[in-house]
This record gives sequence, structure tokens and C-alpha cells, in this order.
Amino acid sequence: MKKNTSYLLLTASVLASLSGVALFVFLFVLDFNIYWLILSPVIFAIYQGPAVYLYWLWKKKKND
Repeated sequence: MKKNTSYLLLTASVLASLSGVALFVFLFVLDFNIYWLILSPVIFAIYQGPAVYLYWLWKKKKND
């Protein structure tokens, strides 16, 4: 695998993770109630899904 593509996937993974955290915090700031507190682990996991997938692709391509 080319190095540029490898670093592109890793960078995309980090950016997706940071945007997921930002969206999670933004959701809490706008309307905090008990439902968001209960559902927060699920919401956080959904927002981190794309970052985990991109990281998995990067690790898979790096080992090939």
C-alpha cells in the first residue's frame, strides 16, 4: 500500500473521531435532559463508528 494512502486513511480516521466527539458535545450543550444522559453511550458509539471503520481499514491495508 502506498504511504500517502495509508496516511490519508489514518488522518481521515482521526478527523472522523474528532468530529464525532464535537457532535456529541454539541448535542449535550443544546438540550441536556435525562434522556440524553441515558442514551449518551449509544450516541457516542454511533458517532465513533465511522472513525473505527476507517481505522480498521488502515490497519488492514497496512498489514497487507
